[in-house]
Amino acid sequence: MPTLDDLDTPALVLDRAKVAANAARLKTHLATLGVPLRLHVKTAKCAEVAALVLGGEKAPITVSTLKEAEQFFDAGYRDILYAVGFERHKLARAQALAKRGARLTLLVDSAEAAQGITGFPVLIEIDTDGHRAGVKPDDGKTLIAIAQALEKAGCTAAGVLTHAGGSYNSASIAEIEAVAEQERSGAVAAAQALRRAGFAAPVVSIGSTPTAHFARTLEGVTEVRAGVFVFFDLVMAGIDVCRTEDLALSVLATVIGHRADKGWILVDAGWMAMSRDRGTARQRVDQGYGVVCDLDGAPIQDLVVTEANQEHGIVARRGGGKPPELPVGTRLRVLPNHACATGAQHDRYHVVEGARDVLASWPRFGGW
Repeated sequence: MPTLDDLDTPALVLDRAKVAANAARLKTHLATLGVPLRLHVKTAKCAEVAALVLGGEKAPITVSTLKEAEQFFDAGYRDILYAVGFERHKLARAQALAKRGARLTLLVDSAEAAQGITGFPVLIEIDTDGHRAGVKPDDGKTLIAIAQALEKAGCTAAGVLTHAGGSYNSASIAEIEAVAEQERSGAVAAAQALRRAGFAAPVVSIGSTPTAHFARTLEGVTEVRAGVFVFFDLVMAGIDVCRTEDLALSVLATVIGHRADKGWILVDAGWMAMSRDRGTARQRVDQGYGVVCDLDGAPIQDLVVTEANQEHGIVARRGGGKPPELPVGTRLRVLPNHACATGAQHDRYHVVEGARDVLASWPRFGGW
């Protein structure tokens, strides 16, 4: 059996036991609130990871690309929500997937976008926190106009969807709880407005990893979407959604040099391995491009990737100072800021389970 010492670097390492524990935590919480999870597969982009999270069940999933929809359909998933605003140049591809048997649900946030789409259930995107796209929950006129445009085009106005991405900027659990209630109440109010206008709108779909974990009630909600919880990352740890030890994903790197005059250790994992995501820069603790750990995954005190070139990572003490003695050839693991972005830099997961033995290699796809 190969070990982490045998892998070429940089390499993406996945702790299977941590994935299972993270999945169990969220599913248990949602079960107490009586609402099912619609797993967002954009983080993992891997059928084996989805199977682990869902216990092998081909449950409803969320995707952010048609490539994800096609790949997961081929893996046996049939109920697929494409949760990115749809534009009709993608219609032929969506129709081809539907003809193969996919129950594909689309998303729009304007009457203009609804034109030319036919034969699909479609959700209307709601903006509950000013974070991204969507119709304001109290803009009943626009909501009804979109629903009418959908039905005129030959689609079903299936309900509403919102994503509380603003929760990533929360400074406390209390703030996340408040955003979660704002997300829930806004989506439910929008659905009720559609129902009063005569549209069935059975679906109320909400979701972000922070709000999914800290919602106190999900009354009126029919499903919760989340994806990054599968791995977690430093951004989630930075807002106390998880602990650093819950992070299931890391990048294996090798020490390739030193600059003693600068207090640097050079590793072979730059931004091509870690991504350019600097999501923790806005948080209380800036983790640079990632937290540096030993080969067993234990963080080395105040050691981070402070800078990154394409293939070089610069490791140093946070705030300066002499780094530890790490000879050339030393293997390290780096915890990422954003699991989705770091995962996207790699084509496979090297699977471990609390040890250095590599138990499996799971393919990860990319593209759109």
